Amino acid sequence: MALILGIDPGSRITGYGLVQAEHGRFTYHASGCIRLQGETLAQKLAQIYASISELIAQYRPDQVAIEQVFMAKNADSALKLGQARGAALVCLANHGFAVHEYSAKEVKLAVTGTGGADKTQVQQMIVHLLKLSATPQADAADALAIALCHGYTSSGLLALSGQLQAKGRGGSRWRDYDPQRHKGT
Repeated sequence: MALILGIDPGSRITGYGLVQAEHGRFTYHASGCIRLQGETLAQKLAQIYASISELIAQYRPDQVAIEQVFMAKNADSALKLGQARGAALVCLANHGFAVHEYSAKEVKLAVTGTGGADKTQVQQMIVHLLKLSATPQADAADALAIALCHGYTSSGLLALSGQLQAKGRGGSRWRDYDPQRHKGT
């Protein structure tokens, strides 16, 4: 049994989501948004760090996953997003977590079956997969999707389903899974 914290970093809103993983099944635990306030970027980054520290103290997750930075159209936005992500990474590292990172495409593929899904599709699948009675805010839904992606990945469910193909990056067992090697086992 593992509690997985997913983080969707942002310079205005950072989403978080926690799912409980047990024997290949995932249940909703908590989610929400850290709405950043402050006049300077430094104040916002400090708030990300402090808020994630509070989440760790409150929920005591076993595993953590975060979305990788993506190339934005606006360079200024990309830099701010990278800095927000950096504040989250430093917080997680200072708390002793091994941080698992997934691209937006990998997360969408794991949760919706297509890497090009939009935010509405992700939200709908999160409601369906976690049997939620209401639709979470988009950033919280993305964070829950990140947590689920990590849960599926670490349990080998994605490799077994054939949804993700090896990318030659190494390190994670599902990326290296070769169904031909395991025929008949």
